[in-house]
Amino acid sequence: MSGFTLTISREYGSGGRQIGEKLAEALGIGFYDKSIIKMAAEKSGLSPDYIEKSEESIPNTFLFNLKHSAFSSFDSVSFYETPTSDKMFLAQSAVIKEISARADCVIVGRCADYILRDESDTVRVFIHADTDERVRRAVESYNLPGENAAAAIKRIDKSRANYYKYYTNRLWGDFRNYDLSVNTSFTGIEGAVSVIKTMLSTRALIH
Repeated sequence: MSGFTLTISREYGSGGRQIGEKLAEALGIGFYDKSIIKMAAEKSGLSPDYIEKSEESIPNTFLFNLKHSAFSSFDSVSFYETPTSDKMFLAQSAVIKEISARADCVIVGRCADYILRDESDTVRVFIHADTDERVRRAVESYNLPGENAAAAIKRIDKSRANYYKYYTNRLWGDFRNYDLSVNTSFTGIEGAVSVIKTMLSTRALIH
């Protein structure tokens, strides 16, 4: 197996996290989602609760610019001078790069596709689905109240899109940002796993 990192971006309720877990298990490689929050907290000194909440409330200010927030280490003056709302992204970026450099892995969300954009061994996938299918999964798998599920999905997707736009200046879900886009309403979860494995095999990343 050649070294690679598979990043999965996903609409809420599309099954992206489940697909990532199944792929990681099938390929025998690492899987990272919310565990990145804890790792970033340990590295930066920020609290896990703060990092998680910051992901859900991106400031409606000027676009984040990594060049203006550059720092040499997490104990450097430049890091502490960085706006607190951006420290979370910098910490998670460092963790994602470290994870990717260590071994083959699957990383879900957190702008990993953008953070690793210059790495030739990164494969970027976007998972989406029809609204009705996402509502059904959100109710059955995530225990969202049926009467509020559609509104909750819309709110969460908007939050993800804002987060992605703020830190990347790109449109979340734009097919040009990904190597593969999969509609799980058409493929199902297992079908999506099969499609992604086929792509990885075609690229000689797995055998």
